Amino acid sequence: MQFGPYTVSGHTVLAPMAGVTDYAYRTICAKLGAAVTVTEMVSSRALVYRDKKSIGLLRKTATGLCGAQIFGNDPQIMAEAAALALEYSGCDFIDINMGCPMPKIVNNGDGSALMKDPDLAGRVVQAVKQAVKVPVSVKTRKGWDRGSVNVVELAQVLEQAGADAIAVHGRTKSMLYSGVADWDIIWQVRQAVSIPVIANGDVFDARAAVRCVARTGCSMVMVGRGAFGNPFVFSQIEQALAGEEVSALPPLQERLEVAWEQFLQMVEDKGEHIACLQARKQLAWYLRGVAYSGYYKEQISHLSTQEEVCAVVQAMKRDLR
Repeated sequence: MQFGPYTVSGHTVLAPMAGVTDYAYRTICAKLGAAVTVTEMVSSRALVYRDKKSIGLLRKTATGLCGAQIFGNDPQIMAEAAALALEYSGCDFIDINMGCPMPKIVNNGDGSALMKDPDLAGRVVQAVKQAVKVPVSVKTRKGWDRGSVNVVELAQVLEQAGADAIAVHGRTKSMLYSGVADWDIIWQVRQAVSIPVIANGDVFDARAAVRCVARTGCSMVMVGRGAFGNPFVFSQIEQALAGEEVSALPPLQERLEVAWEQFLQMVEDKGEHIACLQARKQLAWYLRGVAYSGYYKEQISHLSTQEEVCAVVQAMKRDLR
């Protein structure tokens, strides 16, 4: 895929997810095959106010192409925030969130609420594009609800405003993450614009990725929940899309080594206390589908020190298969 000045050789993007795709996890996913990663979304107003916590979320992934995602609905503030995001992070591109369905976001007119006002959405993209010298992408959804599916028209507005790529989640805002993603609407977007379109929604494994590419005509897929505790999915998808034999999931012991590496990255990035709190959910995700892991999931929910994390990882490697 040609994305601005970048030629992206891979086919996978790690979806930006609040509370999940921090520096540590993005680094692991990039190492294991994700061609593109994007930071957690950051408030444009918080950036303009120089909020330290928000700035910390923008740390660029160590390898691969990395974008900084911002959200907001004021074109001038979004433009200033985009410039600041690049200054603080050194990221390769800016991504604008027009897809988040959470009430605390949309009730302020941000995220997927911008789909209800294509003119404003276009002015936001235009302002950001004028403020930075890197590519600008947009992540959006099928529409607000079943009665207002307007992503095809919106995509055309965004392209005219200067967007260099668009990622489309095949669900409406009202669906949140329920139901089945509509890949056909993504195909319609692909036919309506000349910029790259990235398909998002229900790409949980390599077989789904192959079906999604065939159905949408997109050359790249975005993986979200399918990557929870499974950064290995990116290499599997790349193999499948290249027509190669798909590698089996590594043995649990190897997966736990990766989980430990991710934890150490979190400690380096955020400190021991925050890393331990986040390890509670991250380690539990690595145990999804593992037989007889209930005892250790309970142990994980109480982790508070690096020593405890190390001990439970070693015990799991010894006792679980």
